[in-house]
Amino acid sequence: MDWQEKRQLVKVSHLYYKDGRTQAEIANKLGVSRPVISKLLQKAKDEGIVNIYIKDESVRTVELEQQLEKCFGLKDAIVVPNDGLSSERDKRAVGLAGANYLSQNIKGVKSIGISWGTTLAYLVQEYPYERHEDVRIVPLEGGMGVKEVEIHANQLANELAKKMNGTCTYLYAPAIVETKELKERLMELQDIETVLESGRQVDIAVISIGNPFQQSTLMRVGYLTEQDLSELQEMGAVGDIGYRFFDAKGNQISDSSSQKIIGVTLDELKQIKNVVAVVEGEHKAESVLGALKGQFIDVLIVDEKMASAILKLTHR
Repeated sequence: MDWQEKRQLVKVSHLYYKDGRTQAEIANKLGVSRPVISKLLQKAKDEGIVNIYIKDESVRTVELEQQLEKCFGLKDAIVVPNDGLSSERDKRAVGLAGANYLSQNIKGVKSIGISWGTTLAYLVQEYPYERHEDVRIVPLEGGMGVKEVEIHANQLANELAKKMNGTCTYLYAPAIVETKELKERLMELQDIETVLESGRQVDIAVISIGNPFQQSTLMRVGYLTEQDLSELQEMGAVGDIGYRFFDAKGNQISDSSSQKIIGVTLDELKQIKNVVAVVEGEHKAESVLGALKGQFIDVLIVDEKMASAILKLTHR
């Protein structure tokens, strides 16, 4: 590149980046067309004359989002900064990000399926009061008895419907019943089958993901025993969605409880056109990675430490 050409690149770049002139203004000043200025600006970047730096703490999370989207073919990824946050504040921050995403992407949506869990409870708490009278909220699985009812799918469906000024349905059945035969009898009830069919047909499913071995809510509320954990470990389980366990490759595990669950199956979840996973906690990185490999997720909303951990596991 000769001195004259280099001088022109520097001059155009200075006018554009330093003086804030538009490409059209620069073209008019130099007596050339606007596309010529566009090409000169691009060449200035290619030659290293211009280096652009984005100076903001959000750069790191945006880079993580782009890596997750590219690596797993996601429609969207949102990574929430969580440096220095307690687990509870982290859950609330991730829940808020989930609430914002749902609120911003509700246009044309007629039905939303919701699972259960503490992070989803924060999502519902943080959701703004809006008017979506034509939206129906559907629980994706049954209830969990009397413990921690505030995080059950039925309760979250009811609370989210209030926030949206919409309607909701209830799944009047336990999430896990005692025997396969009891499940089959309950599935014959029209009310239960109708709600489950509605769950299979929702426009958006909002789910979370659990790790049965670390900080497990299922264990805390008594749905998993030590014997269950031993069985799941032997079978290679890494996580669950709606009480249905899967391994590191995203394959569903047929454990002793899998035939006794009342709720949308993992195969049915895959058929829903937009599944939004809202998950907090680095200890769930392997669980989320398994779900991503199983292609259960279209949109992923997680905290920064988990996002980093997922990508580290992917590239090791």
